[in-house]
Amino acid sequence: MKISQSSDHPVAASTTAASSAAKSGPTASTLANTTASKSTQSAGVAVSVSTLARSMEASSRGEAPDVDMEKVNAVRASIAQGTFKVNPEAIADKLLSNAQEMLTRSRG
Repeated sequence: MKISQSSDHPVAASTTAASSAAKSGPTASTLANTTASKSTQSAGVAVSVSTLARSMEASSRGEAPDVDMEKVNAVRASIAQGTFKVNPEAIADKLLSNAQEMLTRSRG
């Protein structure tokens, strides 16, 4: 089943096929898909994707990312000119606040 397919039917996944695909790379993925299809009846876990998840995925495909291209071009130009200054304190502060936010989410 393709990810972009829209149906509420459960899909079985074979853990053996998935692990062999991860180990061997792209050529094994074709083999893994074939193996997963053949072993659907014998082993696997039923998975279904909710309608909400599908609508979120569909809406994110249609939207352009929020990127300030003017700022990107300004930073790109200052890097090219060698005038871009890195602020290590601002980077450290942002890293710490992001880590604190992730810890708060995982505890709550």
